[in-house]
Amino acid sequence: MSIGGIAMTSKHATIWSAALALSLASVACITPAEFRKVQNRVTDLERAGGRSGNGGDRSRIADIGAQLDEIHRNIQELQGRLEVVEHRTQEALDEARAARSDASRPPSASTAAPPEAGSAPAAGDASQEMQDYRAAYAEWRADNAAGCIDRFTKFLQSYPASENADDATYWLADCYFKQGNFSAAVLRFDDVARQYPKGNKAADALYRQGEALLRMGHAKAAGNAFEKVLRDYPGSARAPEAKRQLDLLKTS
Repeated sequence: MSIGGIAMTSKHATIWSAALALSLASVACITPAEFRKVQNRVTDLERAGGRSGNGGDRSRIADIGAQLDEIHRNIQELQGRLEVVEHRTQEALDEARAARSDASRPPSASTAAPPEAGSAPAAGDASQEMQDYRAAYAEWRADNAAGCIDRFTKFLQSYPASENADDATYWLADCYFKQGNFSAAVLRFDDVARQYPKGNKAADALYRQGEALLRMGHAKAAGNAFEKVLRDYPGSARAPEAKRQLDLLKTS
Protein backbone atom coordinates (compact mmCIF):
# COMPACT_ATOMS: atom_id res chain seq x y z
CA MET A 1 0.00 0.00 0.00
CA SER A 2 1.35 3.48 -0.80
CA ILE A 3 0.31 7.10 -0.40
CA GLY A 4 1.86 9.72 -2.64
CA GLY A 5 4.31 7.07 -3.94
CA ILE A 6 5.55 6.10 -0.41
CA ALA A 7 5.11 2.52 0.85
CA MET A 8 2.89 2.43 3.93
CA THR A 9 3.40 0.13 6.89
CA SER A 10 1.48 0.41 10.15
CA LYS A 11 4.42 2.29 11.65
CA HIS A 12 4.49 4.68 8.70
CA ALA A 13 0.74 5.20 9.04
CA THR A 14 1.19 6.31 12.65
CA ILE A 15 4.05 8.70 11.77
CA TRP A 16 2.10 10.07 8.78
CA SER A 17 -0.93 10.64 11.00
CA ALA A 18 1.13 12.66 13.50
CA ALA A 19 2.62 14.76 10.68
CA LEU A 20 -0.86 15.37 9.32
CA ALA A 21 -2.00 16.64 12.73
CA LEU A 22 0.87 19.15 12.72
CA SER A 23 -0.02 20.35 9.21
CA LEU A 24 -3.64 20.83 10.26
CA ALA A 25 -2.51 23.01 13.15
CA SER A 26 -0.91 25.40 10.64
CA VAL A 27 -4.25 26.11 8.93
CA ALA A 28 -5.14 28.86 11.36
CA CYS A 29 -8.47 29.80 9.84
CA ILE A 30 -10.09 26.35 10.21
CA THR A 31 -12.75 26.49 12.91
CA PRO A 32 -12.02 24.68 16.20
CA ALA A 33 -14.90 22.28 15.59
CA GLU A 34 -13.54 21.27 12.16
CA PHE A 35 -10.03 20.90 13.54
CA ARG A 36 -11.15 18.74 16.47
CA LYS A 37 -13.19 16.53 14.15
CA VAL A 38 -10.22 15.84 11.88
CA GLN A 39 -7.84 15.58 14.86
CA ASN A 40 -10.04 12.89 16.44
CA ARG A 41 -9.94 10.93 13.20
CA VAL A 42 -6.15 11.19 13.14
CA THR A 43 -5.99 9.90 16.75
CA ASP A 44 -8.18 6.93 15.80
CA LEU A 45 -5.89 6.19 12.86
CA GLU A 46 -2.79 6.32 15.10
CA ARG A 47 -4.33 3.79 17.48
CA ALA A 48 -5.40 1.58 14.62
CA GLY A 49 -1.90 1.79 13.16
CA GLY A 50 -0.41 0.68 16.49
CA ARG A 51 -2.73 -2.30 16.73
CA SER A 52 -2.08 -3.44 13.20
CA GLY A 53 1.71 -3.05 13.55
CA ASN A 54 2.09 -6.23 15.56
CA GLY A 55 -0.49 -8.27 13.71
CA GLY A 56 0.59 -7.38 10.18
CA ASP A 57 -3.02 -6.68 9.18
CA ARG A 58 -2.51 -5.42 5.64
CA SER A 59 -6.17 -4.80 4.96
CA ARG A 60 -6.34 -2.53 8.01
CA ILE A 61 -3.30 -0.59 6.79
CA ALA A 62 -4.95 -0.18 3.41
CA ASP A 63 -8.06 1.19 5.11
CA ILE A 64 -5.92 3.63 7.12
CA GLY A 65 -4.24 4.82 3.93
CA ALA A 66 -7.61 5.40 2.24
CA GLN A 67 -8.85 7.40 5.20
CA LEU A 68 -5.67 9.52 5.20
CA ASP A 69 -6.20 10.25 1.51
CA GLU A 70 -9.75 11.34 2.29
CA ILE A 71 -8.52 13.65 5.06
CA HIS A 72 -6.01 15.18 2.63
CA ARG A 73 -8.83 15.89 0.16
CA ASN A 74 -10.91 17.43 2.93
CA ILE A 75 -8.03 19.75 3.85
CA GLN A 76 -7.70 20.89 0.21
CA GLU A 77 -11.44 21.64 0.08
CA LEU A 78 -11.23 23.60 3.35
CA GLN A 79 -8.31 25.62 2.02
CA GLY A 80 -10.27 26.45 -1.13
CA ARG A 81 -13.24 27.58 0.97
CA LEU A 82 -10.96 29.67 3.16
CA GLU A 83 -9.48 31.46 0.14
CA VAL A 84 -12.96 32.48 -1.03
CA VAL A 85 -14.02 33.57 2.48
CA GLU A 86 -10.83 35.61 2.92
CA HIS A 87 -11.35 37.27 -0.45
CA ARG A 88 -14.95 38.24 0.32
CA THR A 89 -14.06 39.37 3.84
CA GLN A 90 -11.36 41.65 2.44
CA GLU A 91 -13.85 43.14 -0.02
CA ALA A 92 -16.29 43.84 2.82
CA LEU A 93 -13.52 45.48 4.87
CA ASP A 94 -12.49 47.65 1.92
CA GLU A 95 -16.09 48.78 1.40
CA ALA A 96 -16.48 49.57 5.11
CA ARG A 97 -13.26 51.61 5.13
CA ALA A 98 -14.37 53.53 2.03
CA ALA A 99 -17.77 54.27 3.59
CA ARG A 100 -16.13 55.45 6.82
CA SER A 101 -13.74 57.68 4.87
CA ASP A 102 -16.60 59.24 2.89
CA ALA A 103 -18.61 59.84 6.07
CA SER A 104 -15.67 61.64 7.71
CA ARG A 105 -15.31 64.17 4.88
CA PRO A 106 -16.95 67.61 5.36
CA PRO A 107 -19.92 68.28 3.07
CA SER A 108 -19.08 70.11 -0.16
CA ALA A 109 -20.99 71.59 -3.02
CA SER A 110 -20.67 68.42 -5.04
CA THR A 111 -22.03 66.19 -2.26
CA ALA A 112 -24.64 68.62 -0.95
CA ALA A 113 -26.43 68.80 -4.29
CA PRO A 114 -26.17 65.41 -6.06
CA PRO A 115 -27.32 65.19 -9.68
CA GLU A 116 -30.85 64.05 -10.40
CA ALA A 117 -31.42 60.30 -10.69
CA GLY A 118 -30.82 59.04 -14.19
CA SER A 119 -28.78 62.02 -15.31
CA ALA A 120 -25.78 61.27 -17.53
CA PRO A 121 -22.25 61.75 -16.18
CA ALA A 122 -20.31 64.80 -17.27
CA ALA A 123 -18.66 64.44 -20.66
CA GLY A 124 -15.19 64.82 -19.17
CA ASP A 125 -15.81 62.05 -16.60
CA ALA A 126 -17.15 59.63 -19.23
CA SER A 127 -14.21 60.39 -21.51
CA GLN A 128 -11.69 59.77 -18.74
CA GLU A 129 -13.43 56.50 -17.81
CA MET A 130 -13.21 55.20 -21.37
CA GLN A 131 -9.60 56.34 -21.66
CA ASP A 132 -8.71 54.38 -18.53
CA TYR A 133 -10.60 51.32 -19.76
CA ARG A 134 -8.93 51.40 -23.16
CA ALA A 135 -5.50 51.86 -21.59
CA ALA A 136 -6.07 48.78 -19.40
CA TYR A 137 -7.39 46.79 -22.36
CA ALA A 138 -4.33 47.75 -24.38
CA GLU A 139 -2.16 46.16 -21.69
CA TRP A 140 -4.23 42.96 -21.96
CA ARG A 141 -3.85 42.88 -25.75
CA ALA A 142 -0.10 43.38 -25.37
CA ASP A 143 0.04 40.32 -23.02
CA ASN A 144 1.47 42.54 -20.29
CA ALA A 145 -0.08 40.67 -17.36
CA ALA A 146 1.39 42.89 -14.64
CA GLY A 147 0.34 46.13 -16.36
CA CYS A 148 -3.08 44.69 -17.16
CA ILE A 149 -3.67 43.70 -13.52
CA ASP A 150 -2.55 47.10 -12.25
CA ARG A 151 -4.68 49.13 -14.68
CA PHE A 152 -7.86 47.04 -14.46
CA THR A 153 -7.63 46.95 -10.65
CA LYS A 154 -7.40 50.76 -10.57
CA PHE A 155 -10.23 51.03 -13.11
CA LEU A 156 -12.57 48.93 -10.96
CA GLN A 157 -11.64 50.93 -7.87
CA SER A 158 -12.30 54.23 -9.66
CA TYR A 159 -15.45 53.17 -11.56
CA PRO A 160 -17.14 50.33 -9.63
CA ALA A 161 -20.53 51.11 -11.21
CA SER A 162 -19.20 51.36 -14.77
CA GLU A 163 -21.14 49.58 -17.49
CA ASN A 164 -17.78 48.03 -18.38
CA ALA A 165 -17.17 46.69 -14.86
CA ASP A 166 -18.09 43.09 -15.78
CA ASP A 167 -15.78 43.11 -18.80
CA ALA A 168 -13.02 44.75 -16.75
CA THR A 169 -13.33 42.08 -14.04
CA TYR A 170 -13.20 39.33 -16.68
CA TRP A 171 -10.05 40.73 -18.32
CA LEU A 172 -8.50 41.15 -14.88
CA ALA A 173 -9.18 37.46 -14.15
CA ASP A 174 -7.68 36.51 -17.51
CA CYS A 175 -4.54 38.52 -16.71
CA TYR A 176 -4.14 36.58 -13.45
CA PHE A 177 -4.59 33.35 -15.43
CA LYS A 178 -1.89 34.36 -17.93
CA GLN A 179 0.39 35.27 -15.04
CA GLY A 180 -0.05 31.77 -13.59
CA ASN A 181 -1.85 33.03 -10.47
CA PHE A 182 -4.70 30.54 -10.83
CA SER A 183 -6.15 30.99 -7.33
CA ALA A 184 -6.62 34.74 -7.96
CA ALA A 185 -8.06 33.95 -11.40
CA VAL A 186 -10.61 31.57 -9.84
CA LEU A 187 -11.79 34.28 -7.44
CA ARG A 188 -12.05 36.96 -10.12
CA PHE A 189 -13.88 34.69 -12.58
CA ASP A 190 -16.23 33.89 -9.70
CA ASP A 191 -16.81 37.64 -9.23
CA VAL A 192 -17.93 37.92 -12.86
CA ALA A 193 -20.34 34.96 -12.69
CA ARG A 194 -21.71 35.94 -9.25
CA GLN A 195 -22.04 39.71 -9.68
CA TYR A 196 -23.04 39.80 -13.35
CA PRO A 197 -24.95 36.54 -14.01
CA LYS A 198 -26.85 38.09 -16.93
CA GLY A 199 -23.81 39.76 -18.46
CA ASN A 200 -22.16 38.72 -21.71
CA LYS A 201 -19.13 37.30 -19.89
CA ALA A 202 -20.88 35.10 -17.31
CA ALA A 203 -20.71 31.79 -19.23
CA ASP A 204 -17.12 32.47 -20.30
CA ALA A 205 -16.15 33.30 -16.71
CA LEU A 206 -17.59 30.03 -15.36
CA TYR A 207 -15.82 28.00 -18.03
CA ARG A 208 -12.49 29.77 -17.44
CA GLN A 209 -12.94 29.27 -13.71
CA GLY A 210 -13.15 25.53 -14.44
CA GLU A 211 -9.96 25.74 -16.48
CA ALA A 212 -8.13 27.51 -13.63
CA LEU A 213 -9.34 24.91 -11.12
CA LEU A 214 -8.03 22.15 -13.38
CA ARG A 215 -4.63 23.84 -13.44
CA MET A 216 -4.71 23.81 -9.63
CA GLY A 217 -5.52 20.09 -9.57
CA HIS A 218 -9.11 20.49 -8.31
CA ALA A 219 -10.86 18.26 -10.84
CA LYS A 220 -14.09 17.90 -8.86
CA ALA A 221 -14.52 21.65 -8.38
CA ALA A 222 -13.70 22.19 -12.06
CA GLY A 223 -16.41 19.68 -12.99
CA ASN A 224 -18.90 21.64 -10.89
CA ALA A 225 -18.04 24.81 -12.82
CA PHE A 226 -18.47 23.06 -16.18
CA GLU A 227 -21.79 21.57 -15.04
CA LYS A 228 -22.98 25.05 -14.04
CA VAL A 229 -22.19 26.30 -17.56
CA LEU A 230 -24.43 23.57 -19.01
CA ARG A 231 -27.15 24.14 -16.42
CA ASP A 232 -27.30 27.95 -16.41
CA TYR A 233 -26.10 28.78 -19.95
CA PRO A 234 -27.04 25.78 -22.15
CA GLY A 235 -27.30 27.94 -25.27
CA SER A 236 -23.93 29.65 -24.85
CA ALA A 237 -20.90 29.07 -27.06
CA ARG A 238 -19.10 27.65 -24.02
CA ALA A 239 -21.69 24.91 -23.40
CA PRO A 240 -20.28 22.40 -25.96
CA GLU A 241 -16.74 23.00 -24.63
CA ALA A 242 -17.95 22.44 -21.06
CA LYS A 243 -19.56 19.17 -22.16
CA ARG A 244 -16.27 18.00 -23.72
CA GLN A 245 -14.39 18.87 -20.54
CA LEU A 246 -16.85 16.85 -18.45
CA ASP A 247 -16.48 13.86 -20.79
CA LEU A 248 -12.72 14.06 -20.42
CA LEU A 249 -12.97 14.20 -16.65
CA LYS A 250 -15.15 11.09 -16.61
CA THR A 251 -12.60 9.11 -18.59
CA SER A 252 -9.54 10.31 -16.65
